[in-house]
Amino acid sequence: MARLAALILAVFGLLPIANWIAGGHEAPWYDVRLRLWLIGGVVVSGVAWLVVRAAARWPGLWSTGAWQRIARRWHEGGRRGDGVIALVAGLLYATVARAVFAGRPLLTDEVIQLVQARIFAGGRLWLPAGAHPEFTSAMHLIDWAGKVYGQFPAGGPAMLALGSLIRAEWLVVPVAGAISVYCLARLLRLIESQAGVALAAVLLFAFAPFVVFLDGSMMNHGTTLMWLLVAALALAHVTGRTPGSGSTAGWAAVLGLALGVAATIRPTDGAAFALPAAGWLAWRAWRGGWPEWKALLWSGVGVAVPLALLFWVNTAQSGHPLEFGYLTMWGKSHELGFHPAPWGPDHTPARGLELVNLYLLRLQLYLFETPVPGLLFATAALALTRRLSAFDRYLLAGSALLLIAYFAYWHDGFYLGPRFVLPLAPWLALWTARLPAAIAARGGSDALQRFAVSSGVISLLAAAFVLLPIRVDQYRHGLPVMRLDADAAAEAAGAHDAIILVRESWGEQLYVRMWALGVSRVESYQLFSRLDACELDELLTRVESRGEGAPAFLPAARALAQSTHRLVRLRVVGDSGIHLAAGKTIAPRCLRRLRENQVGFTSFTPLLLAGRSGNRFVRDLHARDSLLFGAGTGRPVYLLLRDTTTTAPLRLLPVALDSAIAEWHADTAIHP
Repeated sequence: MARLAALILAVFGLLPIANWIAGGHEAPWYDVRLRLWLIGGVVVSGVAWLVVRAAARWPGLWSTGAWQRIARRWHEGGRRGDGVIALVAGLLYATVARAVFAGRPLLTDEVIQLVQARIFAGGRLWLPAGAHPEFTSAMHLIDWAGKVYGQFPAGGPAMLALGSLIRAEWLVVPVAGAISVYCLARLLRLIESQAGVALAAVLLFAFAPFVVFLDGSMMNHGTTLMWLLVAALALAHVTGRTPGSGSTAGWAAVLGLALGVAATIRPTDGAAFALPAAGWLAWRAWRGGWPEWKALLWSGVGVAVPLALLFWVNTAQSGHPLEFGYLTMWGKSHELGFHPAPWGPDHTPARGLELVNLYLLRLQLYLFETPVPGLLFATAALALTRRLSAFDRYLLAGSALLLIAYFAYWHDGFYLGPRFVLPLAPWLALWTARLPAAIAARGGSDALQRFAVSSGVISLLAAAFVLLPIRVDQYRHGLPVMRLDADAAAEAAGAHDAIILVRESWGEQLYVRMWALGVSRVESYQLFSRLDACELDELLTRVESRGEGAPAFLPAARALAQSTHRLVRLRVVGDSGIHLAAGKTIAPRCLRRLRENQVGFTSFTPLLLAGRSGNRFVRDLHARDSLLFGAGTGRPVYLLLRDTTTTAPLRLLPVALDSAIAEWHADTAIHP
């Protein structure tokens, strides 16, 4: 089993299989990275060889006893020693959350989960939808059937809601990360016999850049991993006794509860580690009699409680206990399996192999940020291992199921690294730390063990002082639009109790106008990518002016999509998704929209979380804005936009409502 795992890591983690399969996902950066790995390997190996030679000549330079003394002191420190490491790690994660990610959600997924968290914190499961949801619609935000709620499983937003209650949402995942470190430390005291290996594994996991950055974000992977590690610790207690030797009902209930909560956050991750745990407990029950049956039953009770809550939330939101929000929004195409994807090409086994290949290739880079492949040491340790413990087999089984699940999932989960495989990080850290012991168990010389340790330490130092600062700078300046503070811009402009129209790109406006007619997200994406933007805009205007919906729009849009016009994708106006028919005269209103793109726009999605000083942020949809002001509001009106040609901050421009209404009439008159 260990050698099979090593083979999978070697093949899928080192070879560019995705580049060998035509027409799918690719790793265009592989050749550059391979050259850097080769150069890094030569440099690291050369320096490590010099260290080994120096240690052979001057034995006093190398003392294995020093690390063993440190590990022994940590082991003797018990819970206090584990708590100190967890506290330091948690402080680091919190610092990254504030200093690198500005304490803000920077990905649409994070924003929508935070929106849902605030709904939960307000004591509701969903909000009533407005009469015109297109003004506040967003990707991954469901606003159908009179309800507004996020598409993600309830567990992740529920975790963030704890932060909403104390106005520190950015702190939730760092705290979860610290608990993860503590649980791993407690677990390794039970399953790893060598204190030096256990301590090294804890430190490698706690301060691995991949873990640090995800635990500094608001993504739900960090909270999921926390519960998986709580479950692993509980499972170690349950299975640490001989079958039938005593009751472990309490730990079994914790095991089930933790796996159940993990499944409410990320169902795939929870199931991947729950299934082998259930099989193991069932096998023990078969051999051990009533005490083990009792543990199995209590674990089932533990799982049932959070899942029952999840099903209750699903029922309140979508009307069915097993229908998650993403199924309501995207349909069955969002599920695991090989079928048409919600957007992009169909998901096939070939594309699944490409994705697994990309996840492990990226993990080589992002896990430790070292100048050599980051999984190389773990791969070697697995290949050299003679015998696995029962718990090792459980971890490998859960890890394998996780990879199989994401092999069957269509989406490329890339943000701050291959985020879908974060649950592999603690076990890869453990196997990395086991390499020197694995070499010794195979009869390897002291020199070879020193070479392995030296190579690892040198690689980590190079990562910390050379490569990691580059990554920190990249993340600190990434996704600048999501970092803009619209509330601060409103306060600077003296706006309060105002309606603030947010100018988005023309492409985004076309999307939400289709959604408002009742067109699904899937078909909106398909039509947008196949239609001339001017024709789409004109058709939408005609249908809207008649008060019609999707039944009138879709047949006409599908007919237009069959046009033989060659579409040209524009990349010069700041809205790279726009397509226009080649050789066709651009209508005046389309020219105006393109010029507006050049003047400036911003993203509306992060402004779902804005609204201090009584201000209300809504999307600017030009003539449709009259729906907001038909009876007058008595509130000041502003237009919010950003200059896309510079790094200028957001600008708030006062709007004279009478002039705006006259302009909207003139605008719609271009295309009656």
